[in-house]
Amino acid sequence: MDLQQGTCGDAQPRPDPDFDRRFRATTLPNAERVLAAARRGALEVIHTVIANLTADGRDRSFDDKRCGMGFPPGSRAAEVIAELAPLADELVLPKSSSSPFSSTSLDDLLRNLGIRTLVVIGLLTDQCIDHTVKDAADRGYRVVCIHDACLAVTPERHAAALDCFAGYGEQISSGEFVAALNAAPRSQAIGSGS
Repeated sequence: MDLQQGTCGDAQPRPDPDFDRRFRATTLPNAERVLAAARRGALEVIHTVIANLTADGRDRSFDDKRCGMGFPPGSRAAEVIAELAPLADELVLPKSSSSPFSSTSLDDLLRNLGIRTLVVIGLLTDQCIDHTVKDAADRGYRVVCIHDACLAVTPERHAAALDCFAGYGEQISSGEFVAALNAAPRSQAIGSGS
């Protein structure tokens, strides 16, 4: 979620060099491992990006307007970062709210694809990840959060968010995810859609 030029790439200046350091040192390599394993396992990969539907952002959620979050449609800031760039047939859903369930057709899409398990990685743990995990669980999905492929502004906020939504699904490491995918038959793999 939201692993895009405007949140963790070079399209926007980042006021906190420690965030960038933690992202590049830990979160990004873990996200790359998870994405590579999901692709090897033939899992459906869906990217979400913060992107307004309108150039002036009038369609954004109240919270996004309040904090100044949002990127024009088609802008560099709305692109997935190169390290995690979507493959030709992977879906990219622009969203204008914290949870993609609120501002996209994600729920219909997942049901059409027969997906019952949602594996979540991205930014920020205490915002978009938190909302998505809770919304998915409320809609009856099995939710798996890869905790070391998510990041918040501070380690404390990351830990507090994981604690806050712990009851809504599983929390595993990227290594555990990769091992589970490698060990399970396709029909039983985490996130397989069965």
